[in-house]
Amino acid sequence: MSQSERLVLATRYRLVSEIGQGANGTVWRGHDELLDRSVAIKELRLPEDLSEDDRVVFYRRTLREARAPAQLRTHSIVEVYDVVIEQGRPWIVMEMIEAPSLEHLIETSGPLPPERVAHIGRALLDALNTAHKAGIVHRDLKPSNVLLDGDRVVLTDFGLAFSSGSASLTKTGHFMGSPAYVAPEVAAGEKATPRSDLWSLGATLYAALEGHPPFERENVMATLSALANESPPVPQNAGALAPVITGLLEKNPTRRLSHARAVDRLERAMAGPRSGRRQTTPRYRLMAVIALIGATVASCGIGATALIVGMMREGPGPTATETTSSPASGDAQVPPGIDTSTLVVRARNDNCKIFVSVPGNVITVLSDETLKADEARQYDQPRINAVIYDASACDVWVNGEQKPVGEPGERKNYTINKE
Repeated sequence: MSQSERLVLATRYRLVSEIGQGANGTVWRGHDELLDRSVAIKELRLPEDLSEDDRVVFYRRTLREARAPAQLRTHSIVEVYDVVIEQGRPWIVMEMIEAPSLEHLIETSGPLPPERVAHIGRALLDALNTAHKAGIVHRDLKPSNVLLDGDRVVLTDFGLAFSSGSASLTKTGHFMGSPAYVAPEVAAGEKATPRSDLWSLGATLYAALEGHPPFERENVMATLSALANESPPVPQNAGALAPVITGLLEKNPTRRLSHARAVDRLERAMAGPRSGRRQTTPRYRLMAVIALIGATVASCGIGATALIVGMMREGPGPTATETTSSPASGDAQVPPGIDTSTLVVRARNDNCKIFVSVPGNVITVLSDETLKADEARQYDQPRINAVIYDASACDVWVNGEQKPVGEPGERKNYTINKE
């Protein structure tokens, strides 16, 4: 047993075994003897040639690495428990996640199917949204910093993250980040922004789909040259995700997909065409069909109005259990199934647009539709993700509890796990 493996940090964190090594140190499997739980411990080693000033900067960066995710309480970001200074160097105590990284999965299994990449992208967009709202830019999003714990997708390693409220600690002349996943403007020396993280997300999802990042070359300089001078390659395996990937890999950050637009495109790609999906006919096509039918049936002596109304009412039923109630208002009778359903949605008016899916390696879409006033849908699946596009237009019950009605145009997301 090595000296490090016998070490107990802060009289409570015992090092158990080495998990892996990187350029900045070692990650250990540990045990918190006070709370009797497994932990991951990141040992950060200082380069021997650091000056005293650089050593101070290193310590400050370490504290920042711990503070950044510690501020962000979300299922998709690794939780930091503690920071310990022992043997003259810092150690970060974190949540232990027994799961492979996206990089490992790509290396061992090759490119992933678009359905799974869509699920990963959606979770990472949520993680970035939480970080960006807190003023934190990750700056090093790449497959090795994404852990896949079953259906859970976890963003880790905020070592290069910075908060808008803290001073920059990057040394002048030092390139920070991973060249194959860094945004073009950052590689050119500009300050990283939330849009830079979105570029890195696009490169990460591209790598998951194609098996390699978009601008990877034989060395760092060739990679940076390609990043500066070449157009992003078109992904060959993206399928419906292609508009998301190309939009995130837009070199001009002002034209790059925003977070909201990326979410919208990704959700559209996840929904896709489905046999059970309620189709809507564009108004100009509908009017043309009505005119044609009217002219035809008039010559045949058929009641055109009855035929047209019947045609407009026909269509495939929804995939969820459908209930109705009246009158058409937000104060209508409570729909049945509230006490037994995981999720119930009822339209307060005709603007109640919903997207409901079951997460997993292959995402199952239950509903992607706009309900008419007082139409209701109920879902009994124990694990559900739901998006309500206009929170003022829908009444929502989760596990029997009615949620507050939102503001006009406000989007609300619900992640439900009853297992």
